[in-house]
Amino acid sequence: MSDVAGVQRSFVRAAMNAPFLERDEERALAVRWKDNKDEYALHRLASAHMRLVIALAARFRHYGLPMPDLVQEGHVGLLEAAARFEPEREVRFSTYATWWIRASIQDYILRNWSIVRGGTSSAQKALFFNLRRLRARLTRSGEERISDKIHQEIATTLGVSKADVATMDARLSGPDVSLNAPLLDDDSGSAAQRMDFIPDTSPLQDEVVGEGIDSDRRVKWLRAALAVLSERELRILRERRLNEEQATLEALGDRLGISKERVRQIENRALEKLKRALIERHAHPEAVLV
Repeated sequence: MSDVAGVQRSFVRAAMNAPFLERDEERALAVRWKDNKDEYALHRLASAHMRLVIALAARFRHYGLPMPDLVQEGHVGLLEAAARFEPEREVRFSTYATWWIRASIQDYILRNWSIVRGGTSSAQKALFFNLRRLRARLTRSGEERISDKIHQEIATTLGVSKADVATMDARLSGPDVSLNAPLLDDDSGSAAQRMDFIPDTSPLQDEVVGEGIDSDRRVKWLRAALAVLSERELRILRERRLNEEQATLEALGDRLGISKERVRQIENRALEKLKRALIERHAHPEAVLV
């Protein structure tokens, strides 16, 4: 660990000691990288701005993620800025790169801060990164304020719903808890887990078996009843009611050489014949014709 810490300190020291770039030199390096893909120019441009990456990463260290990871993600944002920078716009590279560095670090935090993925919209990002600051500002020392009122003020400020603020506040107030974590401290491993108390909404095994038997029975009834239909009635009923992709009246009429109104009449007549056949054999045909 000491070797790793030493490497990190050397990296930070080198970044902080990197010489600043004058405006003209910075622009010349950016032009060389954009026009000629000069790797040395990119290296000098990036090295001169690593102190900016470290400074921005330090602002997000209270989210509990390793500082080296934040710096690494910030470096990714810095390289993205270099790839997109347009020197002819006469804007300092540091001004342009700040947005990309911050965005890269924030995206990393949103992906890794919690095992539960949060919202990725611009409004949700603003809520995540500004909630604590706004809450601290609105909660005056020595003044009792209702949480509901604070949530409403934050929602108005950030342009999100009060429910979103309450949900995010709850997420930021406590750590993630595993469903496999025991409810009691028990070294034996036999203690109940949180997952044991999540209700199972799936049907019981006897219900599954019963439904399967009933389904098979209904299929047999339907196949027997279909025998009363003519060949054309059976074709129309299959294409209109039994196939996954149901044919339209117009399309089926074109294939059969009849009008769509005639197809509708034949379909209704076939359904009536099928219903009568089922009634003759079984008491509740509705169980099949659904």
